[in-house]
Amino acid sequence: MNDTAPAPAEEATTHAAFADGVLELTLSHPRRRNALAAPLREALIRHLEHGLADPACRVIILTGAGGHFCAGGDISAMGQQTPLESRARMMRTSHHIIRLLVEGEKPVIAAVEGHAAGAGLSLAAACDIVVAARNAVFTCSFNRIGLVPDMGAGWTLPRRIGSGPTRLLMFRGKPLPAEEAARLGLVETLAEPGAALDQARAIARDIAAVAPLSNGMAKQLLARSQGSLAEFLKAEADAQALLRESEDHREGRDAFLSKRAPHFVGR
Repeated sequence: MNDTAPAPAEEATTHAAFADGVLELTLSHPRRRNALAAPLREALIRHLEHGLADPACRVIILTGAGGHFCAGGDISAMGQQTPLESRARMMRTSHHIIRLLVEGEKPVIAAVEGHAAGAGLSLAAACDIVVAARNAVFTCSFNRIGLVPDMGAGWTLPRRIGSGPTRLLMFRGKPLPAEEAARLGLVETLAEPGAALDQARAIARDIAAVAPLSNGMAKQLLARSQGSLAEFLKAEADAQALLRESEDHREGRDAFLSKRAPHFVGR
């Protein structure tokens, strides 16, 4: 799963590195602050699909190269397709990425330095945990180029920060400093400048050390928490019944009773 060889400076892609249960994905399009050019999106999809299907992968980190997270869509490539072609591409790639991040059973951590703008903000908001440098900036700037917020922002942002703050962020298009983003709930953890990835790795190590089936089920339950209480409690009971039959539950119970560290295998 490792793909650590440096790409040519002009190439837009997503690099992958895997170690100790953690898949680290780095958006890389240096000339454009990691804007989501087509090759970068396609590589991101491949790596996400691989990681989500790999039992050895327990947590995913998404970050950006060159001191920035992601500048959003590749504006230089806009207008080269018909409206119907653009719609089909969005559903095939951009929407697929958001579904993988939100619906996949592995926790995803965004490590944000510099700018997370437009679709870059949408990417971060779709992750389970956002770690941001104190000097990072989030911008929902779609209306500055006459477009509607996309890549699921209208679904993820209200769930993170509430309806009113989402409207203010979207309608004004003004930059949101990381500390204010943390106050609103868009950012879970602040880090010193340059240290967001290190902080994300520390959190990822903690996640990788516990039972992966439990985290997967918890993520699925949280995704269903907007429904009725009755539906949620039924889903919770189903998940708990399944987990009680898992090897990891037996291992966790035996380790607790024996006062030793558990060794989880994801079964």
